[in-house]
Amino acid sequence: QVQRVESGGGLVQTGGSLKLSCVASGRTFNGYTRGWFRQAPGKEREFVAAITWNGGRTYYSDSVKGRFTISRDNAENTVYLQMNSLKPEDTAVYYCNADFKLPPQLWATNVGSFGSWGQGTQVTVSS
Repeated sequence: QVQRVESGGGLVQTGGSLKLSCVASGRTFNGYTRGWFRQAPGKEREFVAAITWNGGRTYYSDSVKGRFTISRDNAENTVYLQMNSLKPEDTAVYYCNADFKLPPQLWATNVGSFGSWGQGTQVTVSS
């Protein structure tokens, strides 16, 4: 059974930084594109960032481009999200996921196609 455990969230002031981690167990995701999503209170889950299987290409939503950096360590089956210059509108529960079929350019418009989700990690940015 695949499990994803997200961690690294917390409370931070505007302009601060956090680094999220997502460790997968139950299978290896080395050949998968992996990424991050988030869901703010009262809003739908949205795409944040994705990284191809070898880390060769990354994709970001316009709202986080230039502030967030996604990376991965295939040896550790882990994907990371470094978040800098955080804003109150970044407040959300952050989730990771993976896919080997859907092109990452289409993740933003196909969030509903992803299957199971972990519990996520809460990020709260105070103003």
